[in-house]
Amino acid sequence: MGSERQVKFDGATFLARHPVFGLRELAEAMGARKTSALYSWVKYHVATGRLRQLERGLYAPVPPGVDRRAFAPDAFLVGAAAREDAVFAYHSALQLLGAAHSVFHTVALFTDRRRRPLRVGNVRVEFVSHPPPLVRRRAVGLGVREVRYRDRAVRVTGPERTLVEGFRKPRMVGGLEELIQSAAGFSSLDLDLLRTVLKAYDQKALWGAVGWFLEQYHRTFRVPEEYLRALERGRPASPHYLPRRQRGKGGLLVSRWNLVLPESVASLREPNEA
Repeated sequence: MGSERQVKFDGATFLARHPVFGLRELAEAMGARKTSALYSWVKYHVATGRLRQLERGLYAPVPPGVDRRAFAPDAFLVGAAAREDAVFAYHSALQLLGAAHSVFHTVALFTDRRRRPLRVGNVRVEFVSHPPPLVRRRAVGLGVREVRYRDRAVRVTGPERTLVEGFRKPRMVGGLEELIQSAAGFSSLDLDLLRTVLKAYDQKALWGAVGWFLEQYHRTFRVPEEYLRALERGRPASPHYLPRRQRGKGGLLVSRWNLVLPESVASLREPNEA
């Protein structure tokens, strides 16, 4: 027989350290126990108001003195607990990177296992499949980094990938103005990585959109003219409306990049360029 001793499970400590958790995490903390014991434990704490069940197998401790019915846990932690492979993206990435310009009530994450959205208070948590072009190239981790959020590590698309994803799906970042005003606040951009992300997608509209953005903020990100010329070679062959729903609504043609942009977006640039 081994000399290992089973450590006594401290429920209060577990709840203090796990603002959102699933049954797997609970089972690991409790040790080798039957599933019935896990359900009995959570059922008791749900009944006493100490736990809120978000859905089957997903729970959040309720702070003392807080009404369970009114309590909403942190939506980012809910997403991370619901999917261990979560990669936060779009406006959620802007928030985690500290660059978001406005409040957004959707938390979005990439995952291998897409599922229906979760409602957490006034926030909608969306579980999105990885972009097909990156799946085909086995590059879903391209441009992804790890950041600290509320004392835990979470994965998020970095500035370069977030910029490209935002131009791919402006709706998911709160629109082009929100994307541009937020991305302009990035502390830096890795131009080599940004070009690698663009090559992975290989979409002319993205080459044009990113090129236009970097031209507007070339001083901020120290973008050489030769880099812009390289992006220009990948631009659309004919005028492309960005966003697509802009077609038929007019806009301004930016000839260098063959983009038709809303006037409110086309006017955005570095303050000293205004």
